[in-house]
Amino acid sequence: MSMARMRKSRVDDGRMRPAEVLVRNLRGHPRDTAALLVWSLVEALPSLASGWSVAEALGQFTAGRAAGGVAWLGLMAAAALVGSFAARQVIIKLGALAEPLRDELVELVVHSALAESGGAGVPAEAATSRWIARITHQAEIVRDSWAGVVSVACTFGFTLGAAVAGLVTIAPATLPYVLPPLAVAVVAVRLLLRPFATRQRESVIAEEAVGDSVARAVSGVRDITACGGEEVVLAEVDGIIDRQAAATRAAVRAGTLRMFCETAGGWVPLLLMLAAAPALLRGGLSPEHVVGAITYIGGSARATLNTLSVGMGGSIVSLNVALERILSEANPGVPGAGRREPPEIARGHLQVRRVTFGYGPHAEPVIRDLSIDIPPGDHLAVVGPSGIGKSTLAALLAGMLQPDAGAILLDGTPVAAHGQRWRVLIPQEAYVFSGTLAENLMYYRAAAEQELDAATRAVGLTGVASRLGGYGGHVDPAALSAGERQLIALTRAYLSAAPVIILDEATCHLDPAAEQVAEDAFARRGGTLIVVAHRITSALRARRVLVLDGTRAHVGDHIKVLGDSVMYRDLVGYWARTEVTPAASGRG
Repeated sequence: MSMARMRKSRVDDGRMRPAEVLVRNLRGHPRDTAALLVWSLVEALPSLASGWSVAEALGQFTAGRAAGGVAWLGLMAAAALVGSFAARQVIIKLGALAEPLRDELVELVVHSALAESGGAGVPAEAATSRWIARITHQAEIVRDSWAGVVSVACTFGFTLGAAVAGLVTIAPATLPYVLPPLAVAVVAVRLLLRPFATRQRESVIAEEAVGDSVARAVSGVRDITACGGEEVVLAEVDGIIDRQAAATRAAVRAGTLRMFCETAGGWVPLLLMLAAAPALLRGGLSPEHVVGAITYIGGSARATLNTLSVGMGGSIVSLNVALERILSEANPGVPGAGRREPPEIARGHLQVRRVTFGYGPHAEPVIRDLSIDIPPGDHLAVVGPSGIGKSTLAALLAGMLQPDAGAILLDGTPVAAHGQRWRVLIPQEAYVFSGTLAENLMYYRAAAEQELDAATRAVGLTGVASRLGGYGGHVDPAALSAGERQLIALTRAYLSAAPVIILDEATCHLDPAAEQVAEDAFARRGGTLIVVAHRITSALRARRVLVLDGTRAHVGDHIKVLGDSVMYRDLVGYWARTEVTPAASGRG
């Protein structure tokens, strides 16, 4: 199943139904699903052969024909060997279904975690703990539970069907003793499934609460110790752990009652059959057929119900709860788009209102009382000496950091309320992942080949794309230069639908000519462009320049800022003296 198919599994409010995701997993692998059904049918052959083989072998031995009896038992053994081989094939096909589902869920969790990273009011440690739990624990639960549910469903359906078919052909008079108890057991289990699912869900939520509380306590251990709050924090964590333990015990009790009903459904038909055996014999049923019927009931049918009891109930609830938890806060649309996304993408009007930010409550502010208006379509270069706060401002504008005072608004509302689709931030060390070039370029948005061609030409990636073997060529991040990685990241941003692009020295590993090509491409692209300048040429190309000098901010066009800021004049002179041209464009 692909991310595109996951997008189709959403209900009207944007959330996905677990059942639809699972059905699409089966539909997305039709050959594996069909092969699984065929091999499950073959796996049920020993159940179909068991009662007949036992009955016929007993009749042969009773008649003194030992060879015939051995032959029938040999047939049952042969059916068991075939069933064992089929069971191996079933496991292989289960892996072909469950592993892709797990991979898609992990990818979905990572995208959702990245989307949440810029959200407001989300403690980083708690969010990290929750998403890690979903990757390492809940996604594994979904994979294992899904494989278990499919396996048990196939085994139950085909094996119980084989047992009933055997009873119909060998001893139809036994069906009234078998089918009613089975039906009652199924109804009871169905009625108990909802409360069991509720208890299981509460247990999973309580488990996440334990992880969140421990993460918060660990992250603040220094302050807790300094304030002497160890006992208070320990008491709070102990209370959360106690609630998690109580939720787990409640889930176990509900599961035990459900398993009792399923087990009773397997034993009651056998007991009824044994009690009715004398009457069946008087009614003309032969002793060997009674034994054959008991083999079907006490062997295949009861064992199948026991498998259903152990495997299906717990697995299906765990599957539903874990998958629901993963999907509840996930958006598998454009990677990086989280649940806080507005229905429409932003226009891109940024307003910085008296923003102050420092790294720590007692640290000297890096940004102090800054106000600036960045209208849609603006091209702003941010300049200043190293360490003055340019990258910090870029992170604040992108919503990755929250100001200590003041506000940063996007179209009149705080940037944190807009998720992350509205902007792309490229840092100095560009992110490129192992995969094809097309996968790297279309990380934010799917694009036709013509769009890819236009973007690579505009940004200057054509040479790199050709060297890699085209869009299907494999990208090995370690084999690329820093400049090549930057060109790939720049083209990826160019292709995105984001109206705001923030380049935090994102062209520093390119030569001046390649840098100009890339920045000119973004200027023609439309939308708002914010560049943390690495060279004076970036400032000269910009419509406006923002100078951070540690005391106040100067903003205006190049000529205005030259007249207003002594630091800018010094920086322009420094850049003019030291700027050199590397040997090759795009090489780090």
